Amino acid sequence: MSKNSHYQLAFYQVIQMPRKISTTPRKLPQQDRSKITVDAILTATARILTEEGYDKASTNRIAEMAGVSIGSLYQYFPNKEALVAALAEHHENEMIELVQSKLNDLFDAPIEIVLPELVKACMAAHAVNPTLHKVLNEQLPRIAKLQQVNNAEEQILNLFRAYLEKNRDRIRPQNLDLTVFILGCTVESLCHEAVIEHPELLSNGELEEEVSNLLLNYLIGETHERK
Repeated sequence: MSKNSHYQLAFYQVIQMPRKISTTPRKLPQQDRSKITVDAILTATARILTEEGYDKASTNRIAEMAGVSIGSLYQYFPNKEALVAALAEHHENEMIELVQSKLNDLFDAPIEIVLPELVKACMAAHAVNPTLHKVLNEQLPRIAKLQQVNNAEEQILNLFRAYLEKNRDRIRPQNLDLTVFILGCTVESLCHEAVIEHPELLSNGELEEEVSNLLLNYLIGETHERK
């Protein structure tokens, strides 16, 4: 290969490489006025995503619906992807805080009470704006992993592991890391599928009871009766 051909090949490889899109906000709001602006932008983003879809959620369209200039939007977010990532982080943190609050409140309660309440809280968390949850779930893998959300989820799992450690004499599995992984994946998957794909299953509490019994049977060999 000639020297010129080598350079041409390198050039084409560079221009064909996928562009890495930044999802980091340009700056965080500090004053009340700027926080109101960012809240309006994120609210508009959520509305357009749920009503019109991801493809129509342009920064111009979002700024227009939020009632701010496009320049004001770009002060905080460099592109649409950064907006969606910020909205997803806010949405995920809302769900995580709900579950974490429940686990903190019940840390001294017996397993038979804790697990059904955690399942109930997880389903309630996923039911917060399920249409938005579905859109974000479809788009986020294409955008970025949210490190802060991952850290918050890890905190919940660590708290739950501490709870299991405290009740180790009552549970059958002995590998707590594996146990937390199995429980976390099971609850997350079932809650997500129910709320997003089969909301009709949530009407009477029967699904919550069945999931709780599944987990209790795995942990302690007992089931929970719905009152």
